[in-house]
Amino acid sequence: MLGVIVTDHLFTTHPEMPEGLLAKVRSAVVSEPTLAKVASELGVGPALRLGKGEDASGGRSKASILSDAMEAVIGAVYVDGGIDAAREVVLALFEAPIEAAAEEPGDGDFKSQLQELTARRFSAAPVYELGAEGPDHEKRFFARVSVDGNVIGEGEGRSKKGAEQAAAHAALEHLATVTVPNHESGQHNA
Repeated sequence: MLGVIVTDHLFTTHPEMPEGLLAKVRSAVVSEPTLAKVASELGVGPALRLGKGEDASGGRSKASILSDAMEAVIGAVYVDGGIDAAREVVLALFEAPIEAAAEEPGDGDFKSQLQELTARRFSAAPVYELGAEGPDHEKRFFARVSVDGNVIGEGEGRSKKGAEQAAAHAALEHLATVTVPNHESGQHNA
């Protein structure tokens, strides 16, 4: 129910947004972290009936449990009051996360942003090279990203994914300061 309401709301309020971005925004809102945050803000955790083991292990604050509970609350509103009641509750509770996600879809996923940008600007995909150093328990990973053989960003992190995200972030910052040919139109972009 949440997905249907959020999708309808986004389509209605952001008709200019391309389908791919609408899907990203919907995915960001209809996600475990967002549902758990809203449930936590509502104080759902203390109202949950949990088994002794789950309660003792901190189940009232686990994102997966809070997320499921929030979906159940929305489902209960729908069953009891219908789609209009569910829409009213969802939009009241999720308005801020919806608008935040719509303002900056995909924010923080620098690899996806770089993939999209390089596809538009270069008609090529970024290529990542990875390295690591240090003992297994303190390993640091290093990443270098290039397009068409040119290094455009480097980064490091405690995981391969973190290093690649840091390299993609550096590449995005670099590309924001240079002018390169746009292969689709023959024009130059800054």
